[in-house]
Amino acid sequence: MGEMGLRERKKRRMYQDVSDIAVRLFLERGFDAVSVAEVAAAAGISKPTLFRYFPAKEDLVLHRIADHETEAARVVAGAADPVAALRGHFLAGLDRRDPVTGLNDHPEVLAFHRLLYGTPSLAARVYAHQERSEAALAEALGGDLDARLAAGQIIAVQRVLAQENWRRIAAGEPVGKVAPDAVRAAERAFARLAKGLPETGPAAETR
Repeated sequence: MGEMGLRERKKRRMYQDVSDIAVRLFLERGFDAVSVAEVAAAAGISKPTLFRYFPAKEDLVLHRIADHETEAARVVAGAADPVAALRGHFLAGLDRRDPVTGLNDHPEVLAFHRLLYGTPSLAARVYAHQERSEAALAEALGGDLDARLAAGQIIAVQRVLAQENWRRIAAGEPVGKVAPDAVRAAERAFARLAKGLPETGPAAETR
């Protein structure tokens, strides 16, 4: 058990280290200007080994947000009020300046966002990531049409809120100025979701 735990930790460390090296190179020189072979050399591994961990070049970047793919689904699991649970989670993210909420002005975070959304192949993969997040949330909400409709609206709201925060901060506005507006916008958006969404989750099943 302990050996398997150690092996898993070493594997995760390898994923993280190689991804970090790749992202640093991409930020310095641009995604298209850095080859997979250069990333492998910088990480001290062979190109075939790198491809075993990351089947596509884009995966080297998307690794940083992979854990968020099932985040919304995990938040609503077992929640009596899924929208309230997601609202609380998003507001907590704003409070701790989670980069996923867009409310973070660290230079590396801003540079990563520019890399992600300024590179067509990466932006396309982000869209696919959001679709999988939506599918996981829909399944957690019950998997029927109402659940899919609700998941689509929830993921869209979270994406638009985060993009608005990031847009303002990238334009030079300080986090302290954006934060109160971000909280108000999130409160308003989730209140509208609560009123307009079809009933899903445990509460709906008892009706």
